[in-house]
Amino acid sequence: MPDQAKEVVINTTPLIALTAATGNLDVLRCLYSRVIVPYEVAKEIRAGGRDAFGVELFEQASWLDISPEPMALMPYLQNTLDSGEASVIQTALQLGINLVCIDEILGRRTARLSNLNVTGAIGVLLKAKSKGYQVSMTDAISRMREHGIWLSQNVIDFALTH
Repeated sequence: MPDQAKEVVINTTPLIALTAATGNLDVLRCLYSRVIVPYEVAKEIRAGGRDAFGVELFEQASWLDISPEPMALMPYLQNTLDSGEASVIQTALQLGINLVCIDEILGRRTARLSNLNVTGAIGVLLKAKSKGYQVSMTDAISRMREHGIWLSQNVIDFALTH
């Protein structure tokens, strides 16, 4: 059951990684009462066209709260990060949501400097597993790597030991 108090703003890479890991995005729906996808992130997901990996499942997830228009970005975010990461952080700050899901190191660091809590695809999977969601971390990591998702050995080791 989702934690009704938990909302998350999510970036492109975790959406693709979770799709690769589990074959769908249901893990997000199980954990969070609201999953916000900024316009810029939705645009990145859709950029490869309808046949690109993950696009069909993304479009089918009607429960995702996809922002209908671009976000006005603070200059320091716009000049530091790509538009997806910047819009995730800006959206969270603007809506008063304290949790973002970003996998890239610079985006995670910038989010923390903005006083936001950060998780990523592996963190989502580990949280889901701890709450009884059936997921094999070994299989999830293998499927992520098969789809070109890069994970550091430290992240893999952490995922497999928790």
